[in-house]
Amino acid sequence: MPSLKNWAAASLLCLGILGGCADTPPNVEVSVTPAASAVAAGESLQFSAMVQGDSANEGVTWSVNGMVGGNSTVGTIGSSGNYVAPMVTQPVSVTVTATSIRNKMDSNTADLEILVPGTVSSTANPLVALYTFMPPAGSTVAVNFGPDTNYGLMTNTLPAPTDGSPLKILVAGMRASLPYHLRAVVQLANGVTYNDPDSIFTTGAIPGNLIPSNTVTTTPGMTPQPGIELLDSINPNGELQITAVDLSGNIIWYYNYLGANGDYIQPVHPMANGDFLVVISPDSTYLLTHPTLPAGSISVVREIDLAGDTVKEISIDDLNTKLTNAGYTLTLGNFHHDVLPLANGHWIVLANTLKDFTDLPYHPGTISVMGDVLVDLDENLNPVWVWNEFDHLNINRQPINFPDWTHTNAVIYSPDDGNLLVSIRHQDWVLKVDYENGNGNGDIIWHLGYQGDFTLSGGVTPTDWFYGQHGPQIVTPNSTGQFAMTLLDNGFGRFFPAGDPCAQTVTPNCRYTTIPVLQIDDQAMTAQITFHDTGVPFSLWGGNAEVLKNGNVEFNDCAAESAPAGSEIYEVTQSETPQVVWHLHVNGQNAYRGLRIPSLYPGVQW
Repeated sequence: MPSLKNWAAASLLCLGILGGCADTPPNVEVSVTPAASAVAAGESLQFSAMVQGDSANEGVTWSVNGMVGGNSTVGTIGSSGNYVAPMVTQPVSVTVTATSIRNKMDSNTADLEILVPGTVSSTANPLVALYTFMPPAGSTVAVNFGPDTNYGLMTNTLPAPTDGSPLKILVAGMRASLPYHLRAVVQLANGVTYNDPDSIFTTGAIPGNLIPSNTVTTTPGMTPQPGIELLDSINPNGELQITAVDLSGNIIWYYNYLGANGDYIQPVHPMANGDFLVVISPDSTYLLTHPTLPAGSISVVREIDLAGDTVKEISIDDLNTKLTNAGYTLTLGNFHHDVLPLANGHWIVLANTLKDFTDLPYHPGTISVMGDVLVDLDENLNPVWVWNEFDHLNINRQPINFPDWTHTNAVIYSPDDGNLLVSIRHQDWVLKVDYENGNGNGDIIWHLGYQGDFTLSGGVTPTDWFYGQHGPQIVTPNSTGQFAMTLLDNGFGRFFPAGDPCAQTVTPNCRYTTIPVLQIDDQAMTAQITFHDTGVPFSLWGGNAEVLKNGNVEFNDCAAESAPAGSEIYEVTQSETPQVVWHLHVNGQNAYRGLRIPSLYPGVQW
């Protein structure tokens, strides 16, 4: 607040009306430091005042909300400017005023927020703390945490609830059985930064029988892409199903679903709101040989928070009921392999369905064929768009494993045009589907792969196309026109031209997995292999690949035929002869996907 400058008016009053004043107060200027701040309830804060023009150095008097010295309700302040905050139960705003003793008409103020210190408590996950803090309106809060008061890690920043309720922040990224320091950092609406008092949280233990055996190696002299690794184990053998590990292999977060033995979690997707989206279900092919799902099993798409609590979910039975109510004549059998969270809050879920055919070529009589369906669920989990592969693909194209006809395993979003890319393993194709953000007619725009719509260069056709692929990812900012993508080319059912020895007899040398990066031009309909790591142990199923921010390629060889058995996750240089930068061996488990993510929080790089 600006100073009250009434000295000139007072002088005129003295001279013009009263005939002069003997002791006219001098014109002074009062400033207060800090001009705006925050303090924890019960804590003290030192204010100082500077009075310019007070040659007698008489100083100031201090008041709080107009009361000299304050009181127990608004806080007290002494003659030296030391303020002591009251014990409040919710944020309180007060005004501290310094008034010149020499000229009581000159003063200045400081704005002060009194904040309630946050509390830290445990959650159902022993590696996750709950930080509860009541922020003032218009402020934002993040939590810094680490093994000491240097902290080093942080959560994402969240706004204060508009209804004035406490903000609850789940803090994850800590190792088991260790003490950690936690501190909320608050950005007030007026720009002031407030650090909450330090708290200590000691994480719990993970039962030893649940801990997977991982081994990490970093090549000397090489630096991997910063972040953490998110692993989804499809057959955990009684161990943790989803884990996040640091780049030394230490578990810093996990989620475990304890249900029927045949239930898998695949995949796990970080969401923009900080939650994770998972699919829990039995094997996708189970219904080909059984009329119903196993006793005790569930088939759900579930959103979980960092503590592992369910935020919302939909079961296959609930979705079938909703489809019927919406007028669809379609019965889904099982969620499987993937789910795609969209920025608008929709989920694209993937499920299979059975359809009977009679006297197909090479299949006399009636046969039940399994194909896949995509369903767009709105924010209330109601179906608003359906795409059925039986309506768009040729039933007589049967490269492998018929009647498990399509075995779709991934759905990714193309932001440039709002369409979907669909990885169909048993067709050896990645398709682009006309989705148009829910307004598309479902037509197939193009087929990428052997016998598809693109001409391959940079490799030998047909052998260097991908076969039985998993985990595609667009790796350029653009997703139409000229763009790049990568995937795990499992090599299952790889086609060899006539005259190649592998076309006659499949030997171990004929079974190999590769990691291509494909430069795609969907106007010229060409696909060029610009990077091709062929020195990869054969992985019959599972896996994924991605290009990291540092330009390296990471891939997950899910079911690697190597000793010891398990998954091999590599970060390699994107060079003609790829060099291993970082290697994670998952012992005895198959990581369906392994993702290098910046942190457990959206928009935060660890």
